Amino acid sequence: MWTSARILAAAIACLTLAAAETASAEAWPTRAIRIVVSTPPGGITDAFARAYGDYISQKLGQPVIVENKTGASGALAAQLVKDSPPDGYTLMYTISSTLLGNRLLLKSLAYDPDKDFTIVAMTPSGHLPLVVHSATNAKTLEEFVAYARRNKVTAGSYGIGSFAHIAIAELNRQFGLDISIVHYRGEAPMWQDFAAGVIQAAVGSYQAALPVLDTGVGRPIAVPTPVRMKKLPETGTFVEQGVTGNVFQLTSFTALVAPAATPADRIDLFAKLMVEGGKTERVQKLLEAFGVDSPAMDRASSLALYEKEGPVWLESIKTLGLEPQ
Repeated sequence: MWTSARILAAAIACLTLAAAETASAEAWPTRAIRIVVSTPPGGITDAFARAYGDYISQKLGQPVIVENKTGASGALAAQLVKDSPPDGYTLMYTISSTLLGNRLLLKSLAYDPDKDFTIVAMTPSGHLPLVVHSATNAKTLEEFVAYARRNKVTAGSYGIGSFAHIAIAELNRQFGLDISIVHYRGEAPMWQDFAAGVIQAAVGSYQAALPVLDTGVGRPIAVPTPVRMKKLPETGTFVEQGVTGNVFQLTSFTALVAPAATPADRIDLFAKLMVEGGKTERVQKLLEAFGVDSPAMDRASSLALYEKEGPVWLESIKTLGLEPQ
């Protein structure tokens, strides 16, 4: 028979255990948080990961360690994060290809973008203007199309299946052009060849294109998305210049994601801190430097954007007719 004293002792033990478990849950995080970045140090994705990561560190009182894991358009980083415990201590900051393009461009993936990850926050990575060489004398998209009809034109893309690749291929399709597309491993060599006159057009980020824009060798003639770019207010959008189609209204983005089974309250907290971090002076300066008009989006808007534009990205890549590697 249980005595009143034993019953009381058991009740106290249960309450103590429950309190200890609650305290343990509330204590998170108790150690460093890791953000795995799928791109090399120095670029926009890495810079944003470190800036937002520092803000998260300040608010949560634990170090945030940024680890660059490059290769296979983000697939190596994705596999690493997928195989990590879903406890809120490991996140991934990556580009759109990791979540979308790799499905079509790689023969096999060691991860399922939809089942293995959950989106914390989308961070727009800015407009990607179409820049043409001054030798073309084109100041508008119409003038460039006319030039491309009369002359052999080669355009640069910073990667197979990238927005640059999609955009140039779509211009060929819509206007019946035959612009040759050269794929580079990143923007730096692409803009170097542009400056040397090897290619006559390119699509890429504002920040990377600055050397050719500042010297006047390159001229921006169109920007995607319906709204003009703050850094290039005189440059019309594709839509304004009569180029229709969802391709030219896509949002170029990077994203912070977590393993799918990460507790919802931790995902929500990270999402909240990303929005707050976007208002800090450090992030605002980065946005200014990279020519990006918007900081991290809230989680609801991030999910809505992904669900709306993800299928457009995939369909656009399919039209390229690429063989998976």
